Amino acid sequence: MTHPASSPREPFDVTPEGVAAVDHAITSRRSMRRFLPTEVPRETIEAILQVAARSPSGTNTQPWQVHVLTGASRQGLVDKVLAAGMQVDSTTRYKEQYDYYPAEWVSPFIDRRRKVGWDLYGLLGLEKTNRMGMQLQQARNFMFFDAPVGMVFTIPRVMGRGSLLDYGMFLQSIMVAARARGLDTCPQAAWNHFHCVIFEHLGLNPDTDMMVCGMALGHADPAAIENTLLTEREPVSGFARFLA
Repeated sequence: MTHPASSPREPFDVTPEGVAAVDHAITSRRSMRRFLPTEVPRETIEAILQVAARSPSGTNTQPWQVHVLTGASRQGLVDKVLAAGMQVDSTTRYKEQYDYYPAEWVSPFIDRRRKVGWDLYGLLGLEKTNRMGMQLQQARNFMFFDAPVGMVFTIPRVMGRGSLLDYGMFLQSIMVAARARGLDTCPQAAWNHFHCVIFEHLGLNPDTDMMVCGMALGHADPAAIENTLLTEREPVSGFARFLA
């Protein structure tokens, strides 16, 4: 049996400058919540996705399916989801297709979740009693935070849980590749609650496809106070064990 010749792997730049560039693309990634209207060329989006396509997946299954929305298609989805959100009680949401968050929160995860929420609202000057202000800020999720590019990620229902792990690596690759090109992103699980509206807009079948998440892509607004939010991270000693 003959095997196709594998293409040689190019040597990686392990100079201090090369390492710093990769590290900076990762560590400078933040979830931006206000974007400029500056358009992102389709060639740039395609280049980012082409890089991300090299993400690992179990037995090379590549389970990701990306729906890129710009212009009228993006605005149409925004209008439909915002309208749907106004038609349901503020305490009610459409049911997600899978459990993104735990049914019962425990420490330290609930503490981290609350902190990032109150830190963001604090920057925006929203007091805990200002429920309307919080709801309006939450609704900005469904405008892709004004980003000119909105992406919806789906996965075939036939795939197993392991494919969601693969998907996480793919999403991270997109965000890092975007940073390398001077762009910013915000991965958004909030869209999952409106998968029924999204699927109708995209012509997808909820019996065969499942929503993973949405993502805003564009140029972050440097003057927006919410974009100064820097979330904390645990030190390595807080989550890693070294066994020799």
